[in-house]
Amino acid sequence: MKALSQKKISFIIKPFVFILCLLPFLLLLLSAINNTLGTNPVETLTHETGQWALRFLLLTLMVTPLRRLTRAHWLIKLRRMLGLFAFFYAVLHFITYVWLDQYFDWSEILVDIPKRPFITIGFISFVLLIPLALTSTNAMQRRLKKKWLVLHKIVYIIPVLVIIHFTWSLKADYAEPLLYTLVFSFLILSRLYHHKKKPLSDKLRGLLVLRSQ
Repeated sequence: MKALSQKKISFIIKPFVFILCLLPFLLLLLSAINNTLGTNPVETLTHETGQWALRFLLLTLMVTPLRRLTRAHWLIKLRRMLGLFAFFYAVLHFITYVWLDQYFDWSEILVDIPKRPFITIGFISFVLLIPLALTSTNAMQRRLKKKWLVLHKIVYIIPVLVIIHFTWSLKADYAEPLLYTLVFSFLILSRLYHHKKKPLSDKLRGLLVLRSQ
């Protein structure tokens, strides 16, 4: 695939993707203003913001396998944005719970988090996202060096916790969490396949070098 120039990525692709990523928030905001969030607006906001946080997490993990498949190396430039939007929707999800569900009753919140397992695991997921968002800059990547890579491995744990949080929050109809589980499983398997294939290809290259000598 033909490589895109840095100018096109910065001034066309990134702004377009940014607007697309912001669209769910704008639609939710419009629905809230027009009072069209349904019979239980708080539940709708909680559900939608949580789902979009998970979707953006999966989209972030999808960038690398998609880049390998299409050889569109410019896709890697979008990964940080997608990850930060995952955090953005997770923050909205948390604010919905703290503000619209609990009315900033911190004593009740502190009781509720350990009391209900799906809230507990959701809160852990949110806390794990915070250091990833705070260290997402190039400056932090240079500063932390190898520690940055180790820290950002957490991104493979968080979707598991979020899917469990989502599943436990439901009383029936587990189709959606099952779909997310299948997508996440595919992404992990593709990553494992690549890492298994890489040492083999390295060995083959080594043999070719030896034969050419």
